[in-house]
Amino acid sequence: MSFYRESICPCLTHLAMSAGRLRPYREAVTRQASGRVLEIGVGSGANLGFYGSSVESVVGIDPSAAMLRRAAGVDTNIPVMLRQSAGEALPLESGSFDCVVSAWTLCSVSDAHLVLQEISRVLKPGGHFLYVEHGRSPDDNVSRWQDRLNPVWRRFAGGCNINRPISKLVAESSFHVISDNNAYASGPRLFAYFYQGDVVR
Repeated sequence: MSFYRESICPCLTHLAMSAGRLRPYREAVTRQASGRVLEIGVGSGANLGFYGSSVESVVGIDPSAAMLRRAAGVDTNIPVMLRQSAGEALPLESGSFDCVVSAWTLCSVSDAHLVLQEISRVLKPGGHFLYVEHGRSPDDNVSRWQDRLNPVWRRFAGGCNINRPISKLVAESSFHVISDNNAYASGPRLFAYFYQGDVVR
């Protein structure tokens, strides 16, 4: 299982996250970013080419060394620093970022509440947390199946959870919600209920 988790799963994740249908969501979340940006779960760097000129620099955090090696090869005009770390204990100074970006990351962290606390901690007062995530469907029939399948899915998808209520988790944290837009994307409904938000510390 260790070989699968360290070698096979990063490759599969990279392929899944490179899907063209995800591009509009990546563009939507990155074009709102500005200043000094922290990207939680930078993965293979799929977002790095989308940041605009209003972004001064990006620090990308990911627990996977294999994913960070892929991210290091992404061509971008913005200064990027990559660091291997879990989101639950960021090795970064408090109040040091203008913006934090998360794209399909809160589904796979071990403690989403703690990650959100850390995001709040490293943001400057008035800083924005911008995210696009997948998670729990509002449809009872779909969410019941998500609950049934989640234990198996999580085991073989690198810790990804398909049933996390992202808006609820964010609302329970210390953020002021600016926008919270949720809807189905294309694809199987078990995996395609997307949460998009902009919240402020």
